[in-house]
Amino acid sequence: MIFVALVILMFCLVIGVPVPVSFMASAAWLIFFGGTGGEGYQASQLLPYGYAQMNSVSLIAIALFIAAGGIMERGKIGEKLIDFVDVFVGHLKGGLGIAGTISCAIVGSICGAACATLSCVGSIMFPRFREEGYPRGLTAALLANASLLGLLIPPNATLIIFAWISGQSVLACFLATVVPGFITIVLLCLVNGWLLRNHETVLASDKRNRTMSDKVRLFKSRGKKAMPALLLPVIVLGGIYGGIMTTTEASAMAVLYAIPVGMFVYKGLNLKNSYEVLVETAVTTGVIMVMLYSVAMLSRLYILEDLPGVLLQLFYAVSDDPLIIMFMINIFLVIMGMLMDDISVVVLSTPVLMPIIMELGFNPIHYAAIVGVNTGLGCITPPAAPVLYLSGRLGGAPIDEMMKPCMWFILLCWMPVLFLTVFFPKISLFLPHFILQTPW
Repeated sequence: MIFVALVILMFCLVIGVPVPVSFMASAAWLIFFGGTGGEGYQASQLLPYGYAQMNSVSLIAIALFIAAGGIMERGKIGEKLIDFVDVFVGHLKGGLGIAGTISCAIVGSICGAACATLSCVGSIMFPRFREEGYPRGLTAALLANASLLGLLIPPNATLIIFAWISGQSVLACFLATVVPGFITIVLLCLVNGWLLRNHETVLASDKRNRTMSDKVRLFKSRGKKAMPALLLPVIVLGGIYGGIMTTTEASAMAVLYAIPVGMFVYKGLNLKNSYEVLVETAVTTGVIMVMLYSVAMLSRLYILEDLPGVLLQLFYAVSDDPLIIMFMINIFLVIMGMLMDDISVVVLSTPVLMPIIMELGFNPIHYAAIVGVNTGLGCITPPAAPVLYLSGRLGGAPIDEMMKPCMWFILLCWMPVLFLTVFFPKISLFLPHFILQTPW
């Protein structure tokens, strides 16, 4: 019966049924026809279980980080951050792309969501790219990839959900993706410069001729304007890593700080667009919470049906080498990422694959980093590729112009980072071990 439930789930997802409804349809089949004798399970036991799983303070952070991203976008906080980053790299060929990449990392570290990061940074960067003669397909592909840095540079909603499902430390999962995230930033900047090597018109003359005095002057003027915005990531990240605040408390501080800055300092936030932020946050959070409630029950049913054991036997039928099995798990995650969004991949795969990871002897914090990189890769890999298509709409770039540069970013950035993360565990385990004394 478990395979019929999986077929129902995948069929519903492929034909476009909403993800929470797809999960519930699969759970309903198991409730009525699951069990060893096909007698099914008691819904009266599963519903309270789902509620008990949802009773977690850490999940509040998801809504608050979503709200922080919306406030940053409408409050012009992201614009000041981008102007400040441009001071350091704007004079380089391809420097505007580097500024966009670093800005995505900073904004993503605050709001933790790829689409919110892309909307915030893209609305500012795409007009600037056009002014400086950047190819529209390349810029749309670059920002699509860079916006996913929010899945690696913590905090982010995906790893909060992973930690909630797997029972791991949220902070340890955050720290596991930091080094892979910084490696990805460097590779994106390098590949961006390499792709622009034959374009002579991608650097404005005023930036090309900047003197040291010009840079100092811009640093002082833009730094002063950007200081309130720069304090936001310092408060969030410093509070979490310094042990001053929990993830939930830091997300609340991000919202409380961003509102007055966006409203009174940069004057981009007002009552009208504040209401829009609240509505968008409520809708997005509602969808995520319904999804998590349904997957809490579905994951319980998967355990009762021993789906992890069944999958492990299938893996063992191919090979009993843990590294080869891990390779197959990565292929599975990439394929899942090609079909659905990052949160859906995490809530669907984690309860099934986590017992297998533990059985094989892999460190669960190491696996958190693998999940972070894989979900990022899946968001820009067709056919689903929701972030890639959103970037194309924002940047006015047709998909055929985006695909070639996007494939270069996948091959030269994401694939090397995934390889390093999987086969060199200490890259992701160094910071958790150094700061939290977690085991290697």
